[in-house]
Amino acid sequence: MASASTQTATLAAGCFWGVEHLFRKEFGQGKGLLDAKVGYCGGNTASPDYRAVCTGDTGHAEALQITFDPSLVSYRSLLEFFYRMHDPTTKNRQGPDIGTQYRSAIFTHGEEQHKLAESITDKVSKEWYKQALSTEVIPAGQWWNAEEYHQLYLHKNPSGYECPAQ
Repeated sequence: MASASTQTATLAAGCFWGVEHLFRKEFGQGKGLLDAKVGYCGGNTASPDYRAVCTGDTGHAEALQITFDPSLVSYRSLLEFFYRMHDPTTKNRQGPDIGTQYRSAIFTHGEEQHKLAESITDKVSKEWYKQALSTEVIPAGQWWNAEEYHQLYLHKNPSGYECPAQ
């Protein structure tokens, strides 16, 4: 959990294995990422599990929750990387992965994050992609950790499924 000197970012950008792997690679090893967990957010089902989320009936997205040190990496930098590492123009899809669980979303923690996420999303839409984005910017709500076998999946299974974000 975040302390007074850390912050939390919660992002959904498709298959959570690849999202976790890329964020750890980019911001790990002293670059600001202190911890990252894959899980489920944004839905209407309590205590969801992977099988239920994959049906698309829970409303949850596969997401990554990052604890980071804002003195080493800014929330803005995390969001800019988020927009570079996946396709935010496709609704409920990343490559061959299709369904609401693969949607693009920024789950914000507080008004400051929400305003910054909306501002960056607007800028990225107009200046980078020059089209509307499907990314949702919404308050984080309840977080549910994914099952343990999903945590650090690509670290434990280097030849595992390479998500489209990669």
